Amino acid sequence: MEQPLLDEVRDAIAQLAARPNVFTLSADEIGARAIGFGTPTAFGNTNWVSTVKNRSAALTVHLGSPSVRSGEPTSKKRDIRKHASDTIRTLHRYIERAPLMRVDCRVGDNPDFAPECTLYLSNYRRETARLAHKVLQTFFPSRSADGPRLTVVFVPEWQEKDRQILVFPEIGVTYVLGTDYYGEAKNAFLRMAMWRAKQQNMLGLHAGTKIIRATGPDGGSRRLGMLLFGMAASGKTTHICSDHGLHQPGEGVEIAQDEVVFWRPDGAALGSERGFYIKTEGLNAESHPLLYQAAASPNAILDNVMVDYLGNVYFEDRTLTANGRAIIQREDLGDLASSSIDLPPLSQLDGLIVAFMVRKYTVVPIASKLTPEQAAVAFLLSESIDSGGAESREIGGNPLLVGEPAEAANAFYELVKSHSGKIGCYMLNTGGVGEIVELGLDGARKVQRRVTRVEIAEMSAVIRGIARDTIRWHEDADWMVETPLHVEGLDATRFDLNKHYDQSKIDALIAQTRLERTQQIESIPGLDPRIKAAVEF
Repeated sequence: MEQPLLDEVRDAIAQLAARPNVFTLSADEIGARAIGFGTPTAFGNTNWVSTVKNRSAALTVHLGSPSVRSGEPTSKKRDIRKHASDTIRTLHRYIERAPLMRVDCRVGDNPDFAPECTLYLSNYRRETARLAHKVLQTFFPSRSADGPRLTVVFVPEWQEKDRQILVFPEIGVTYVLGTDYYGEAKNAFLRMAMWRAKQQNMLGLHAGTKIIRATGPDGGSRRLGMLLFGMAASGKTTHICSDHGLHQPGEGVEIAQDEVVFWRPDGAALGSERGFYIKTEGLNAESHPLLYQAAASPNAILDNVMVDYLGNVYFEDRTLTANGRAIIQREDLGDLASSSIDLPPLSQLDGLIVAFMVRKYTVVPIASKLTPEQAAVAFLLSESIDSGGAESREIGGNPLLVGEPAEAANAFYELVKSHSGKIGCYMLNTGGVGEIVELGLDGARKVQRRVTRVEIAEMSAVIRGIARDTIRWHEDADWMVETPLHVEGLDATRFDLNKHYDQSKIDALIAQTRLERTQQIESIPGLDPRIKAAVEF
């Protein structure tokens, strides 16, 4: 994008605060206005329903210098870029007249990196005040209304046919047009914060974090950090918000973050949010007691969840969407919430567990110990099955990546290598093994034999064993990794591939997985050769 147009965007944003059509309200006033358009629930909280119920990734374009531009393989993204200048100028004329609510907040809660943020939300549709309310429940109160900041201009009423998200990372501005989905506001701030962190020699990660206190084999206490990666529906949030049965004296967990952190060279992971934006599909008191308790709190905000005329909540109902959400507050995690949203430097911990959660259904082991090179491959692939059953991948499980994937992967690899004595890396498959699938002519998956699923308690046993250092590992007969021979509290024989397939089928499925991984890695230019060499693990 030409610099004069970036200057136009910067100038338009600089003038917004003083415009007569811009107004502010207190957090209480915004909340009261928003609640008037919501549905009260039997939990004592409120549910809102948006017209758009998913993020518009296919309509999100990064604009600026070549270092921030994302590949635009689709004709729609190319079209958005082609007409960006006209769109921007039309928008600038519109926001001189539309009623704009200004909301200030802050990403993070530490003295080193906590970018100030401003949302300019068009209030043309008054019910969209809920978006401002949700921003204030997700991020921290602003410390200053002046100075450098990340800015989002959000215009839900923009024509549907022209829906798009224009991201200007280098000047800290995002325009969200034609959607009323809250995730776009949240993601806009986090995406720009990750870019800014990169300029300050940090690595923005789409990962949850917590402290684990565990008893080692020698009876000594171990205080570990955990970085947990995973795409939606992989189990990341479930296992971040779990104590894994660590119930011996002195054991426990301290939950810090669920989604985005900024990883410093000293191993510290700085948090970003005070509220967690969790998926509610399948949420129940039996399998997800802590998350259910937090989502059922009066402090929670529900988003696109089914609520009946009596206020009863049905998290399992997918009539409106499979992407029901809730913003839960860390305080409702009770004693399991950490005192800080930040993980300390590695010098203050006994170690760091870096785990990549995937959800695969055939031959991927339920747990694998990875080398730093293999971990960098896992960071790039983030393999999973989406909620519709289709294969899906995102770089580092990160839908907010700005810039070249190889640059992020190489930085991740170097950071892990620099602390290799204190960082252990793992791939954890929360799906299972044994599924047999045929693909129809339309590409649809037709399940011939159902997967032997990994239960939540079983994966908790694996994580507990990693934290206590009690798992007996061995070289896997089929994969070039170490896998568990024995895990306390888990019958590992349930997931023995030879119980589900003959050897020829195992070999074929592994070869297919390796081919898919290789094709994905080969499509990413600029990778460290040591990472590329590790792809066929």
